[in-house]
Amino acid sequence: MVMAGRIKLSFHSRVLLAVMALCWLLVGTFMVFQYQREKEFKQRLLDTELQAHNMRIIEALDEGESPDSVVGRINEPGANLRVTIIGADGTVVYDNNDLTPFPSANHNGRPEIRRAREAGEGFTVERHSESDDIDYFYSARLGRDGVVVRSAAPYSHTLQEFLRADQTLLWILAAMTLLMSLAGFLATRRISLSIRRLDRFAAKAERGEHIFGDEGFPHDELGSIASHIVRLYVQRDRQHREALRQEQEKIELKKQLTSNINHELKTPVASMLICLELLRDHPEMPEQSRREFMERIIANARRLDLLLKDVSTITRMDEGAAMISKEEVDLRALVEEVAAEQRMLTDMAITVDMPRISIKGNRPLLESVFRNLIGNAIAYSGGTEVSVRADENGHFVVRDNGCGIPEEHLPHIFGRFYRLDKGRSRAAGGTGLGLAIVRNAVALHGGEIRATNDGGLRFDFDLR
Repeated sequence: MVMAGRIKLSFHSRVLLAVMALCWLLVGTFMVFQYQREKEFKQRLLDTELQAHNMRIIEALDEGESPDSVVGRINEPGANLRVTIIGADGTVVYDNNDLTPFPSANHNGRPEIRRAREAGEGFTVERHSESDDIDYFYSARLGRDGVVVRSAAPYSHTLQEFLRADQTLLWILAAMTLLMSLAGFLATRRISLSIRRLDRFAAKAERGEHIFGDEGFPHDELGSIASHIVRLYVQRDRQHREALRQEQEKIELKKQLTSNINHELKTPVASMLICLELLRDHPEMPEQSRREFMERIIANARRLDLLLKDVSTITRMDEGAAMISKEEVDLRALVEEVAAEQRMLTDMAITVDMPRISIKGNRPLLESVFRNLIGNAIAYSGGTEVSVRADENGHFVVRDNGCGIPEEHLPHIFGRFYRLDKGRSRAAGGTGLGLAIVRNAVALHGGEIRATNDGGLRFDFDLR
């Protein structure tokens, strides 16, 4: 409850008060010091003048001149000085003030007399005289045989004005302090402006509101820092949103992949179950029919095995390049090996024309690129020739002389489970993931693949 009732000052007010307090403290300290110093200087100046009178009186007395003669000769007209001579025992032996009774009290206890006996001279700025009821400025000096000569100037209005410090400097310092306070106000207000804007930015960021480009910051160091913070936040926010978007896409892709896998698994599994149930329920089935069912079961099992391998490859690539090991791979030797394997499965002519190229990559993924591209040409193109060509920069062209595909399908053929003719693709044993694997594998090796119709189907891509 106490904290709730406390007045909360803004940052600008706190800094301004601190700056002003420091300025006024420094100037006030200097003013007091200078004021006191000037007063002391004027007091010393007056004491010096009176001590000069005391010295002349002491010198004249030492020469045998009478006190009245000395005081009358030395005391200037209008000075109105009261001269007192005090003996060694503290009694007054001479006083030129005839208007009051002769002082009879012991004067050794007077401050100026005591200082004179201790240090040779002393003064008192303002002390009331009991004998004539007047305030005096006393200045005393020790002479021969313990005699003290004291001159006293009446503490009149003129003397007070003389001893008072010059206030012109005080007014100048006060004006300078006001100017410093104004400069402090402007400086702290500028700083506070950046802080308030940064505070509003933080509040908007916390609420998730639009913040970029609302208002600028002053062109100073603090404004630059605040602008950097805003830009950094916006950049991080965009990166965060992009990461969330990519993560959402991955989740959607995984959902789609799972759904497609379930769908793709149904047909071979159902076919295998039907065949197995028929074999189980009809032991009297002719041998030729049993063999046909067994071949169908084996074909579907191989298709399932190929599908699981392709799904494993796609999943591994989705986890990122950091999860895939790489080594030096001789691409010409790899392509020749894949081409030799594919020649055993077809009557189509498969030619390879490329220089020796070596890159750092993942060998199984690179094999899958060329195996899928050549295998698709064999299975679906209807052509008689497949060629693989490359230049020294790692640019590859894989093409066939078949029928190609309709232009409207070209942008979609690298999608997962995308088929031009689903029945025909399944009959050929495809999983629908081959070209998706090709696209991701090429991307993981720094390239991008594109397909065009060029007297058949043509694939262009780079491997680095």
